[in-house]
Amino acid sequence: MKTVAVLGAGSWGSALAALLCNNGQDVILWSHRESQVREMKKTGENDKLPGVKLPKNLRFSADLKEAVSNKDLLVMAVPSVAERETAKKIAPFLSTGQKIITVSKGIEETTLYTQTDILEEELPDAVVGVLSGPSHAEEVIMGLPTLVVVGAKDEAFAKEVQVMFANENFRVYTGTDVLGIEIGASLKNVMALAAGMSDGLGYGDNAKAALITRGIKEMSALSVAAGGLPETLSGLTGVGDLIVTCQSQHSRNRRAGYYIGQGMTPQEAYDKVKMVVEGAYSAKAALAMGEKYGVDLPIIREVNRVLFEGKNVKEAVWELMNRSLKSEM
Repeated sequence: MKTVAVLGAGSWGSALAALLCNNGQDVILWSHRESQVREMKKTGENDKLPGVKLPKNLRFSADLKEAVSNKDLLVMAVPSVAERETAKKIAPFLSTGQKIITVSKGIEETTLYTQTDILEEELPDAVVGVLSGPSHAEEVIMGLPTLVVVGAKDEAFAKEVQVMFANENFRVYTGTDVLGIEIGASLKNVMALAAGMSDGLGYGDNAKAALITRGIKEMSALSVAAGGLPETLSGLTGVGDLIVTCQSQHSRNRRAGYYIGQGMTPQEAYDKVKMVVEGAYSAKAALAMGEKYGVDLPIIREVNRVLFEGKNVKEAVWELMNRSLKSEM
């Protein structure tokens, strides 16, 4: 049995806390909201996953020191925009060599850092990795078959995490291309916004298939230019995560894009979703990375124009459809 703290009691953090608990680990789930902790203790449920009973032996806390002290593993499940702030707060309570897995997805706009980059900067003595893949919390908590990948520079650490998370319904692979895994995880949210916009406009299956296909092309090109391995984006954290995020009813990014396609402003769409729309935070950073590495990202560029420049969605589609003709490869 390992001691684990999951930081972030959103749907994903709660689902992973339950999974680890059911796998026999000693787990505490931390929320920054004391009211949420009180409610979970009282009802045994999380309002982010309505109707689902959490394991009876799962513990809850709003005290960071209590949550993170003397743990075998920390799972960072806070929104990507809160990763750095949370890392700073937990730093005083960690011992040298603390093992941390981030399950947050996003690129920091000001630095173009991935989530593991942020953790390595703020917690230089920690051993860090990432867990990612096509894995909606709503299905993981129900025990539906799910496949993910754990990426870490330290292969032994990746294998240790693999064993802790894996069960008969949650299959875990390992990989060492941390950068490629994180770029795929971040950019797929931007593409899901585009896919949702297409759905909102009523553009059908042909357009969705084109967005997914050309989307993975942009994601792969940027990943390789930044130093990732070409094959990573053809795996779970690339094609796999992109498909599920662009297609699923559970995808908050696709849903926000849908509302925008229906005529809402981006802010109105975010408010209606009532969850953090990570793609909105990664879009600017992705475009900046493209400029840094000299990679053309037409879909990501048009998403940025819709989100931040007030461009009409139909005009953005027209721009994409009427670019100069070229070879597919």
